[in-house]
Order: sequence, then C-alpha cells, then structure tokens
Amino acid sequence: MEASAMAMPWLDMAATALFAVSGALAAAQMRKTLVTFAFFAVATGLGGGTLRDLLIGAPVFWMHRSVPIAICLVSAVVVWCMPRRIWPVQAMEWFDGAGLAAYSVFGAAKALQWGIPPLPAAMMGVVTACMGGIFRDMLAGVPSIVLRPELYVTAAAAAAVSHVGLLALGVERSLAMVVAFAIGLGLRGAAIAWQLGLPAYRR
Repeated sequence: MEASAMAMPWLDMAATALFAVSGALAAAQMRKTLVTFAFFAVATGLGGGTLRDLLIGAPVFWMHRSVPIAICLVSAVVVWCMPRRIWPVQAMEWFDGAGLAAYSVFGAAKALQWGIPPLPAAMMGVVTACMGGIFRDMLAGVPSIVLRPELYVTAAAAAAVSHVGLLALGVERSLAMVVAFAIGLGLRGAAIAWQLGLPAYRR
C-alpha cells in the first residue's frame, strides 16, 4: 500500500513547493525574519498533507522522507533572497492557486489508493488543498481564505471531484490528473483575475 501511495511523488512535491512559496510570500508581506519565512513555508507546505495522512491512516509523508521539509526550507530561502519588487502583486494568490489545484488532485488520488471510498476521497482532496492556506492565514493573523467570498473551496472541490469522477469513468490516471488539475487551476485563476465568488446568504 505504501508503494502505491507514493506513485505520484512529482505531484506531491510540486504542490508542497507551491504552497511553501505562498507561505514564504505571506511572511515577506509582513517583513518577517528568515526563521519566520521557514516556519510559514513548512506550515503551509506540509499542513494539509499531514492532516490528510492522519485521517486516512497513512504514514505522515514528511516523517519518513527528508525531501518535503527540504523543499519547504529551500522555498523559504529563495523567497527571502529575492526582493519583493520582483514578485507580481498577486504572486502569493497564484502560487496558492496552483498548489490548491495540485493538492486537490493528489489528496484525492492518495486517499483512493489507501482504500478510501470515492466521496470521502474527494473530500480528502479538498482538505489536503485547503488546510495549508488556512494554517498560513492563521499564522499571519488575517481572515482565512476559505471565509472570503471568492471561489476557493469550490475550486478545490471541482478538481478533486473531477479526478475521482474521471477515474470512475475509466479515464487513464495521468490524463485524469491533468484534466482535474486544469479544472481546479482554471476556476481558481478566474476567481483571482475577476474576483469571482458564490452568492452570499441574503435572507
């Protein structure tokens, strides 16, 4: 089981790096120290996957490999060494959005490989994707991104459900992952670019 769960390390590492950069960028916006950069990067990059593994009964991924922590620390140092002026205004949002889409797909895929039924597996994709951003926002002392009106959880759910649904329809796994990632990133990217959001309760 552990071997099959590790069948997509490239997607896991890419998502970890994207989220770690978003965490380091949050620390940059607050003009924090390198130690804080590293802490934000680690919490953001590893937080969602840690909760996922605990819930599905898998070994916590960064406790058995040094690469995920190293990726977070390197991401923190890279952001620390680069002046803020070279980063686009919404760099954190775009790194977070790409990480959201990647971890939505990987979280759902790993849950399926560990024998979790399709609907809970899709939920694990959402949990994996959203918790890193929640931890980052808590550390930064800002309103959680999942409470903002823009599409965020919806984009994660679209990616996770798409991956699970495509696999159920017999689509080859790599293609299902690419399509689901594109759906999640496209939806989140549209929300960033045009401030798209779901209607709020008005009754």
